[in-house]
Amino acid sequence: MRKNYNLEKRKYIIGGFIVLIALIYLVRLFDLQINEVKYKKSADSNAFLKKTIYPSRGIIYDRNGELVVFNQPAYDVMLIPREVEPFDTLDFCTTLNITREQFDRRMADMKDKRINRGYSTYTPQRFMTALSSEDYGRLQEKLYRFPGFFIQKRILRQYNHSTAANVLGNIREVSADDIDRDDYYAPGDYTGDLGIEKSYEKYLRGIKGVEILMRDAHGRIQGRYEDGAFDVAPVPGRELRLSLDIKLQEYAESLMVGKRGAVVAIEPATGEILCMVSTPTYDPNSLVGRQRGENYRKLVNDPAWPLFDRALMAAYPPGSTFKPTQGLILLQENIIDLNTTYPCHGGYINGGLKVGCHAHGSPLPLKPALQTSCNAYFCWGFKAMIDRRSKYGSSAAAFEIWKNHLVSMGYGYRLGVDLPGESRGFIPNAKFYDKFYREGRWSANTIISVSIGQGEILSTPLQIANLSATIANRGWYITPHVVKQIADTVLPDGTAEKHYPTIESHYYAPVAEGMRMAVIGGTCRRAAIPGIEVCGKTGTAQNPHGKDHSAFMGFAPFENPQIAVAVYVENGGWGATFGVPIGSLVMEKYLKGQIAPERQYMEDQMLNTSIYYAPPVPKKK
Repeated sequence: MRKNYNLEKRKYIIGGFIVLIALIYLVRLFDLQINEVKYKKSADSNAFLKKTIYPSRGIIYDRNGELVVFNQPAYDVMLIPREVEPFDTLDFCTTLNITREQFDRRMADMKDKRINRGYSTYTPQRFMTALSSEDYGRLQEKLYRFPGFFIQKRILRQYNHSTAANVLGNIREVSADDIDRDDYYAPGDYTGDLGIEKSYEKYLRGIKGVEILMRDAHGRIQGRYEDGAFDVAPVPGRELRLSLDIKLQEYAESLMVGKRGAVVAIEPATGEILCMVSTPTYDPNSLVGRQRGENYRKLVNDPAWPLFDRALMAAYPPGSTFKPTQGLILLQENIIDLNTTYPCHGGYINGGLKVGCHAHGSPLPLKPALQTSCNAYFCWGFKAMIDRRSKYGSSAAAFEIWKNHLVSMGYGYRLGVDLPGESRGFIPNAKFYDKFYREGRWSANTIISVSIGQGEILSTPLQIANLSATIANRGWYITPHVVKQIADTVLPDGTAEKHYPTIESHYYAPVAEGMRMAVIGGTCRRAAIPGIEVCGKTGTAQNPHGKDHSAFMGFAPFENPQIAVAVYVENGGWGATFGVPIGSLVMEKYLKGQIAPERQYMEDQMLNTSIYYAPPVPKKK
C-alpha cells in the first residue's frame, strides 16, 4: 500500500502551526505578567495600597545645643485616579477652601505628564500639599464622601529663629530634573534648597518607609497585609550640630539691619563659622507651607536681592583689608624687612601717577604702615617687587609669583566651605594683563591699584575673614565650615586639615603686631574692647557706582585668638564708620556675652542707623 506523502506533510504543518500559536500565547502571557507594568500596577492596586511613610528630617542644633530647625506634621491630599467615583465637587472645594477653577487646574496639572512625569491612574497622586490643621480636620470628617481620596502624613520644617536664612536654606518640592538625577525622589517629594538644607540633603532626608494595606473586591481597606510583616519602617534623617552660635548670628543680623553687606566670624583654631550674616535677609519660615511659592516670588523680585548670600557669593574690592597680604608677600620675597621705610607725601607719587593717602608720619616701616593704613607704603613695595627684573626677569614673572602667594592665602579660588554657591572672587594673572595691555607693555605703575586691594582684585567676605583667621593662627587656616558634627559621628576626613600658605610662619607675627597697633592708636581705635587685646585692619573700598564701601577685618585676643571677623557694608563710607564698630561689637558679644556700658552708645548707633541704598528705578522710555 502506497503512503500518502501529502497527508504526512499536512500533519507536520498543522502541528507546527499549533506549536507556534502556543508560543505566541506564552510570550504574550509572559509579557503581560512580567514586562507589562500597567497590568502589574492594575493587579497590585486591586489588592494592595502601598503608602509611602516619610521619615522625619534631621533636626539641626547650633554649637551650644540650641534647637534651630525641627519638624512639624503636615498633610497632603492624595488620590488614586482610577478609584475616584462621582462626588460632590462643590462640597470638596468648600471643604478645602479652594475654588472650582483651582480644583480643575490642579487635576489638569496632575494628569499632564510634562509636569507630572510619574502620573498613572493606578498609583497614588498628590492633589494638594500642606493642609492647614483646620482644612485637615474638615476633610477628615468628610473623607468617606470622596471615594479614591485619602490623606497622607508628611513632615515640614519649622525654623526656631527668624535668622540665618542664608545659612540654613529651606526645602522645596522636587522638580523633574531632581527626579531624573536621583531615583530616591518621586513627584511631590521635598528636597533641600539653598544653604545647609541643600548641601547636607542626603544626611538630612532619611530613608522612606512603606506601609502595605489590603483591599477587598470593592477596593475598601481591610487592614495591614500580613499584619505588617512586609512593611518597611522609615529611617529618620541624621541630626546636625552647626558651628554657628545662633545668638551671635541674631545679634550680628540686628547690627546690620538697614544695611547691605555681610558679617563673617570664624573660630581660628577650628575653621568653624560662628556667624555668617548677609543683609538684607528674610525669615526662613516664610518659605514653609502653601505660601512658599508666593513668598519666594516676592524674594526673587526684590531689588535688594535677599536670596543672594553676600557673605560667600558677593565679590567686592577688599580695599585696605588686603594690605596685610602685601606685607606678608614683600617680607617673604625679601623685598622689605621690618626696618624698610617708604615715603608718603600725601600718597604714592611716581612720575605723573598719584595714589592719594591721608595725613600721617612719613617715612614709615611696615608695622606703622599697617597701623596708619598707608597707601603709599604698599604701592612702593609692590613696585619694588614687580619691576625688579634683576630678580624675576620680567614684570609678568614677578606678578605670577605675587598672584600665587595670594592664592595660597585663600584668594582667587573657592575656599571649599560646606555651603552651595560660593564665589571664587578674582585675582588676575599675568596673561590677563598681557591680553589687556599687550605682552611686555605693562609694569607695576600700570596696575598699581591692586597693591591696595582695588582695581581688578575682588574677594568675598568669607575670604577676608579667612585671612584674618590665618593671621590669628600665625600662618595656617582650616577650611571654614558651618557643620560641626553629623549625628554622633565626626566630620569626614580632611575637615580639620591645616592649610599652610607659601608665606613662612615667622612673618605673620609682625603683621599681627601692626594690626594690634592699628587698634591701639591707628585707624581701628573704635575696635578697642576693654580688657581684650584686639587686632584689626580697616578698609575703605572705592566704589565706581556710588559711595565707598566700609570694611573691617580683625581678631581677638592677640594671644590664643578665639574669634576672627570680617565686616563689609556696602556704601558705608570709611571703614571706621561701620565696619570697625560692627566687627568690634560682634567680637565683644562673643567673648564677653554683653557690651560694656561705655560702648553701648556705639551699639545703639549701629542698631538704629540705616543706610539702605536702593538702586534707582529705570525711567520708562
